[in-house]
Amino acid sequence: MTAVPGPGGEQLSRAGAEAYAAGWARAARRLGFVPLSAVETERLLFVHTVRLAQALLAEAFSARPAEDVGRALVEAHLIEPGFLDWSVTALGERFVAQVLPGHPARHGTADRVAALQGAFAGGFARALRDRTFAQQERIARSAWQARDRVEQALRDSEARFRAVFTGAATGIGIAGIDGQIIEVNQPFADMLGYSAEELRQTNVAGLFHAEDAAGMWELYQELIEGKHDSARVEKRYHRKDGSVVWTDLAVSLIRYDDGRPRFTVAMIEDITERYELQQRLRFQALHDPLTGLPNRTLFFETLGQVLGDAGPDHRIGVCFLDLDGFKAVNDGLGHDLGDRLLVVIARRLAECVAGHGHLVARMGGDEFVILVDGGDGIDDAVGVAEMALAAVSVPVHVGDQQLVVSASIGIVECPSAETSASELMKAADTTLYWAKAEGRGRWAVYDPERSARDIARSALVAGLPAALDRGEFVVHYQPIVSLLDSSMVAVEALVRWQHPELGLVGPDRFIGLAEETGLIVRLGEWVLRQACRDAEAWRRQFPGTELVVSVNLAARQANDPAIVDTVASALSRSGLPARLLQLELTESAVMGTTGEPLRSLHQLADLGVRLAIDDFGTGYSNLAYLRRLPIHCLKLAGPFVEGIRADDPLDPADHRDERIVDALVRLAHALELWVTAEAVETEAQAERLRALRCDTGQGCWFGGPVPAAAITARLRGDDPPEGMA
Repeated sequence: MTAVPGPGGEQLSRAGAEAYAAGWARAARRLGFVPLSAVETERLLFVHTVRLAQALLAEAFSARPAEDVGRALVEAHLIEPGFLDWSVTALGERFVAQVLPGHPARHGTADRVAALQGAFAGGFARALRDRTFAQQERIARSAWQARDRVEQALRDSEARFRAVFTGAATGIGIAGIDGQIIEVNQPFADMLGYSAEELRQTNVAGLFHAEDAAGMWELYQELIEGKHDSARVEKRYHRKDGSVVWTDLAVSLIRYDDGRPRFTVAMIEDITERYELQQRLRFQALHDPLTGLPNRTLFFETLGQVLGDAGPDHRIGVCFLDLDGFKAVNDGLGHDLGDRLLVVIARRLAECVAGHGHLVARMGGDEFVILVDGGDGIDDAVGVAEMALAAVSVPVHVGDQQLVVSASIGIVECPSAETSASELMKAADTTLYWAKAEGRGRWAVYDPERSARDIARSALVAGLPAALDRGEFVVHYQPIVSLLDSSMVAVEALVRWQHPELGLVGPDRFIGLAEETGLIVRLGEWVLRQACRDAEAWRRQFPGTELVVSVNLAARQANDPAIVDTVASALSRSGLPARLLQLELTESAVMGTTGEPLRSLHQLADLGVRLAIDDFGTGYSNLAYLRRLPIHCLKLAGPFVEGIRADDPLDPADHRDERIVDALVRLAHALELWVTAEAVETEAQAERLRALRCDTGQGCWFGGPVPAAAITARLRGDDPPEGMA
């Protein structure tokens, strides 16, 4: 058996001491928290077991070691009350039997064991008390230290706040939730012209600008109700001297620990100069620099606001005004005088509607617009327009010049709910164009149906080039018949537009548009080439037939320097003989304003092409020039032929038209020209024209315009002339 030496050389049972220590350690872990590992706990308790055994066997007995063991256990944090009970109990018979088995001194040790138990418990208790006192002292010391740190931090925070509060360039004010000012710094007082003491006797409501008071109290109420913890706004305040200061105000709500509102802190900065600069810049951005009137930006901003706020029954009107002939003033008298004129006109417009509350704006150049907000109908808008025209028409004295100007106005008036800003101004611009087209110094009212027609017209204009590229145009031919034997001697080529949506569109709807846009040159060249190809096809298919194809030549085509080359190319490519091509020109195209003939006519005649004057008798031609021009045919205008009726042979107007036709036919024959009568619609007209020795006729009586295939069928004899069967 392994032994442990005792105090007098005795041998203690090591195995017994280890077993006792192991049981002691298990009890400690079972009864509470042990901060050591199992091995460390057993090792510690083994040492204390040996100390207790040695104390029990010492010749000069002392219970002090047991007291030290109790204190050591507390220092090792084995402080569970149950552990003390177990340890004291186990130090009795169990300890002696397990640690000192068979030892001669094990008998008669009861008094010593009791003394050890008492000393152990006393040492444990005193150590536990000392530990508690030490912990309490540390806690108290920590609490005092923490309080000292908090108080120091509070003093430091107060010092920093006071330094910021007094030294800040920004005004800072503290007020109760009732608005009573508690404290302000000097910049705050200086900004408003009060002393700090005066402000501490003031409620913030007394500083609000009258127009902002309601909004400011609403802001404070929302802060107090917790809807916002802070807010930032630009607000006006009254200074002590009554002047106004614009500020950038930031307000924060400070609460108690339980969340109740405590007071508000306001940081305020004087931005009066910045605000005034912003207002000047805004005015410059929203007003015309020349006239001082609102510009188009402000006008559209106001218009959008009016439309956005308008009720279902609210009406709105716009008078869009443009000066007539203002460019001539600028070009003739200079831009400086023109600018001075605009200033006068702008002032008059503003003055004439000022009493009615209407907005006048300059849109740019010589264009002005008047917004008629909340009128009772179109009559109100017309009344505003007439006032404006009257104001503009008064002679203007600029320098040593007296100018008389006029204006045109487009008027649009409708319920606000039925329009938008862009639609309203688009309609006004369109209506202004109508007013200018009808003459100077007048107004025009927007007409939705007319606008729809204009839009359709614009759509046709926009689609013309693409339609020509896509091959949507076709050529129809109207027969020209000999009044002598009723044979078809020629056809007139008439272009049609096979529109993908509108169907077959007549030339009356797009020829004028093509002339305005200049596309008539390309379109006319295409018609010429197509007509030449069809005429050549008829000539080859019917060799004995000399069918002339007549093609209209617009004034712009006739003035085109390349017209001769264009005609020559069409003839060359198709193979059609020049004698079978006739070009029809209006009187205005043949006769210039000075009465000089078109330069290219002789060159075309030299090619062998026939030339005809279309709608003869409706213009103001100098008839003396007819004999000098290489003209082959005159086509009498339809109105003269229409006047030849059989309804009332005694009608004097009927006889006058007949005498005019007779005179024109005689004149043409005297000049050795062929005569074709247009718009022949009845047999009676055909018979009278034949009696007047007119050569050929054209009109519904002889057949309307038809596709090339129908002319082919007619040449074959399959389709007899309409009305002549």
